[in-house]
Amino acid sequence: MELSTTLVTFAPDDPGSWRPLLDRAQAADRAGIDRIVVTDHVVFGEALDAYGRPELGGIAGGRQPTGPDGHWLEPLTVLSAIAALTTRVRLGTGILIAALRRPVVLAKAAATLDVLSDGRLDLGVGVGWQREEYEAAGLDFGARGALLDHTLEVLATLWSEERASFADDRLAFDGIHQMPKPRQDAGVPIWVSGTANRRVARRIARFGKGWIPWGPAAADLPTGISEMRRLVEAEGGSFEGLKVVGALRATTRSDGSPDLDATMAAVPHLAEAGVTDVRLAVKVPDDPSAAEDLYAAAVQAFRQVVPGPPADDPAAAQHDPIQHDPIDP
Repeated sequence: MELSTTLVTFAPDDPGSWRPLLDRAQAADRAGIDRIVVTDHVVFGEALDAYGRPELGGIAGGRQPTGPDGHWLEPLTVLSAIAALTTRVRLGTGILIAALRRPVVLAKAAATLDVLSDGRLDLGVGVGWQREEYEAAGLDFGARGALLDHTLEVLATLWSEERASFADDRLAFDGIHQMPKPRQDAGVPIWVSGTANRRVARRIARFGKGWIPWGPAAADLPTGISEMRRLVEAEGGSFEGLKVVGALRATTRSDGSPDLDATMAAVPHLAEAGVTDVRLAVKVPDDPSAAEDLYAAAVQAFRQVVPGPPADDPAAAQHDPIQHDPIDP
């Protein structure tokens, strides 16, 4: 199991400086956090109540956190800055609304980031919930699932074929060369977000290295994971080796500080359900030293309930911050 955390890359108003974001990323890297992820919005309309509508891709009772004029940083740009400041922590999107980008440009941007980060990128993708975001990009919100599948097909083609050819009802090209390829042998790993339904399962079976449960599947992970396993296998895919995200919200003491031992008591239950990526939600101080102390304590508490790789495992160095230079944004 791995311990990841989401960095907040948005604010209701201009924070003046985004330096604390970069400092937190460096602190997470030095402390031994396995993966940091960032979120995505390109534009906002004004019908933000759609976030609370599951039939549109939102989540029941959910609320968009900033209002339409909130400041949201573009995730691949953020991860590029973080990649330059870190050396070991994996960099992910959770999620990128991939269909809003032209596939050939996204393929280039993601491959470049993977190369510059020495193969540390994970691309979490989903369809989003906001009609206006698709309309502003000149795209059909009603076709968002098909648009995402199209995007992923183009990425897979350009990342794997030296002389690439592709054709569907949206795009055709032949004899196209795009270098560099991603540093990771099979291309940038795709983590698919969504509820436990057949369309998402088909997408995972075709493209996915990981699943980011959403909605009812995230609320009831044992049931959601069991159902998704059945659906993926029915689509001809394999659930074995698939990474699965499970959210872990920090338990707080009466003074508001996180109780990490109590928080990590839930981890064995997540492991039993089939979670492999424990995504910790915890309030992190702006002070870089205090942030690093908090992340390090979280890693220590996590490893007490989930042992890391054996000392003689060659992969262990990837999880041991003592063996690496300081890192991250």
